[in-house]
Amino acid sequence: MAGKQGEALTRGANDAFVRSVVLKRDQVDDFGVYPFSIPAVRDLHELPIDPHVTLFAGENGSGKSTLIEAIAVAAGFNPEGGSRSVTVSTRASHSVLHKHLRLVRSPRRPRTGYFLRAESFFNVATYIEELGDPGITRAYGGALHEKSHGESFISLVTHRFGPNGLYILDEPEAALSLRGNLALMRRMHDLVAEGSQFIISTHSPVLLGYPGATIYVLSDDGIAVTQYDKTEVVEMTRSFLKDRDQFLHHLFED
Repeated sequence: MAGKQGEALTRGANDAFVRSVVLKRDQVDDFGVYPFSIPAVRDLHELPIDPHVTLFAGENGSGKSTLIEAIAVAAGFNPEGGSRSVTVSTRASHSVLHKHLRLVRSPRRPRTGYFLRAESFFNVATYIEELGDPGITRAYGGALHEKSHGESFISLVTHRFGPNGLYILDEPEAALSLRGNLALMRRMHDLVAEGSQFIISTHSPVLLGYPGATIYVLSDDGIAVTQYDKTEVVEMTRSFLKDRDQFLHHLFED
């Protein structure tokens, strides 16, 4: 393990479906071109993955979604999301990063799994609807397009997610209220207790608060394990809630 990445928690690593993510650096022709030019990717050697919950945080453009998408595709999921059997494809927008990643896995294989991308979940829901299979519809908790965006997310994690699964989520909070975020965390808690593993990118200070999770912050300085209270989104949210008027005064002053 290299540098700051080696500080990650290693508890129960033998139980993880994905133990670590390795960038095959000798196969990268040019670290000056996208996506290898992203500091967090350029800094990547071997990244330990928490056996229970790993969270990626960082500003827009830091590489969170790029990295989590590459991990999902390397794990065998469709780039636009869904289970491994979903083949929906509307527009190829994923990077080549997955071709340069190696997932270090344990002998234990997931019984099920899912890649949830907030931005393309509508396309996956349409694909499920067009299959016209009542059994599959029931497995998702009913017709997804007959629910609000947030309700369809919660229906997915409640009905489709199950024990001993590998779940990779890209900014799931995009469709969720605060109550929805808490419902997701509760479902995660139950599934982790049943042998599941979660890898999530998020802007949410609520999801980042999942107890015991390993948090990686991606920034211009690379990628590093960070304590919950030290993440920028938590510090800014706390500052805003502590004194909203003062926060906004500084924001709006000329």
